[in-house]
Amino acid sequence: MGILSEAHICQCFSRLATQKRNSLVTINGARQKTGQQLVDSVLSLARGLLQLGLQNGDVVAISAFNSDWYLEWILAVAFIGGIVAPLNYRWSFEEARMAMVTIRPKMLVTDESCYYWHSAARGDAIPSLRWHVSLSSPSLDIINKYNMLTAEMLVEQSVIYGSMNYSFAPEGAVIICFTSGTTGRPKGVVISHTALIVQSLAKVAIVGYSEDDVYLHTAPLCHIGGLSSAMAMLMVGACHAFIPKFEATLALEAIEQHHVTSLITVPAMMADLISSVRLKRIQKGRDSVKKILNGGGGLSDNLIKDATRLFPRAKLLSAYGMTETCSSLTFTTLFEPMLEASDTSLQMLAVTHSSPVKARGVCVGKPAAHVEIKICVDGSSNVGRILTRGPHVMLRYWDQIPEKASNSVEETWLDTGDIGFIDDHGNLWLVGRTNGRIKSGGENIYPEEVEAVLIQHPGVLSSVVVGIPDPRLTELVVACIRLRENWQWSDDSFKYSVQSDELFLSSTILRLHCREKNLTGFKIPKIFILWKTQFPLTTTGKIRRDQIRKEVMSQQLSFPNKL
Repeated sequence: MGILSEAHICQCFSRLATQKRNSLVTINGARQKTGQQLVDSVLSLARGLLQLGLQNGDVVAISAFNSDWYLEWILAVAFIGGIVAPLNYRWSFEEARMAMVTIRPKMLVTDESCYYWHSAARGDAIPSLRWHVSLSSPSLDIINKYNMLTAEMLVEQSVIYGSMNYSFAPEGAVIICFTSGTTGRPKGVVISHTALIVQSLAKVAIVGYSEDDVYLHTAPLCHIGGLSSAMAMLMVGACHAFIPKFEATLALEAIEQHHVTSLITVPAMMADLISSVRLKRIQKGRDSVKKILNGGGGLSDNLIKDATRLFPRAKLLSAYGMTETCSSLTFTTLFEPMLEASDTSLQMLAVTHSSPVKARGVCVGKPAAHVEIKICVDGSSNVGRILTRGPHVMLRYWDQIPEKASNSVEETWLDTGDIGFIDDHGNLWLVGRTNGRIKSGGENIYPEEVEAVLIQHPGVLSSVVVGIPDPRLTELVVACIRLRENWQWSDDSFKYSVQSDELFLSSTILRLHCREKNLTGFKIPKIFILWKTQFPLTTTGKIRRDQIRKEVMSQQLSFPNKL
């Protein structure tokens, strides 16, 4: 492929420097930049990196809170043909060290959230490291303590010589994005310029992003959802509003202050926003929000209802995807407000789509136009492994050796690790994960299918289903339940639910609910556990089933009688 036809994420610079030349495109506290200022900052940093000695294909590890500087570093490294490896600032140094030993970065860039990594990374801890750099502007004491460079030093020492053009790393790679690690040790996923561009175009087309948007960075830039949405907003020339990390109060303040029109969430973020508004009774600023894209898991019916009350003018969509597919594969619209002009006012009409949760699984919508999906089935069932292929798919995992193109058709598809089916309307339905299934009495049970039924009970706020060892059945199905507000748990409350106005829930009631929803008998949980705290989550908002399973097993001797 000729270089003229290759995609590069810095191709957005022409638009930013012309159409958005004098328009704000980044807001980070009191620091604001126009399109031209953003491009100039990125190019100055790129010159400094080149003159320092960073070369094509070199890896730069970055760990920091969200900021405009973080975005500029991603673009500057990409511009000179480097590869950016965003690391999770919540990691311990040992977790970060293991990742860096794998990807062998030449440079480590951090802000105050991870300064201590620099002292720990000296010597033989990470042999590939040559440069330690501060993303922010630390004190002279910090600079001397950790013997680091700063972005200001690199820019000051750069010399302008002629025009610059962007370069490509080998394979067209630009990002090494680490998986969230819900199924084990995080893996470095190599993402290409092409994948980022096509996925950005899909979001622009489906969500409706435009240059008039003010996008709030709620997701971390070390997560593929945050990266992909940031690229989409750069492409259309929208304005980026930054908060260091997601906190519901900070997000709501930013929405009001900057008249935010777009943001992305995971279910835990949406729940926190709703709780914060209820607690503080915030009434201002929410009508500016017009587009919300949810990922990292489906929203329950109750969360959807609460979200539409919180953001009544926002189109609410949910996406299904993963790091290996550079974010979203499918999209579904959960709520769509429509404005109808009248003689006296603007009236709001809302179209709420039917619940995406059914007894057999969760509907995650239709694939984006460029995404190809197929179901690999065994036997006569229409349920099977979900496979995908196309320009959105990762190049490889970083520690894999690049291979020649395979002649095998099957090997050209990426196995998502999920189980599902496609209905007659072309919608993809998730039933469960291949490596998360429970083997009980010789039958396969997918936790997500059971959870989709339990969440339909009005007393259930959320649920997690796991399997624990059992000598007779191999595994027992256990459901951990969080109750909605005002509901109470009883070991035997069936009579209360029928004879009184009090809101009681019990194992008996939930088993009856599962039967009424036609859940097959062997899939109905044998044990129900009341979970009084929030379920443990990864940094990207995904439920840590492995941790929950360990906690359940540690309490196994105190379980009530199993049925």
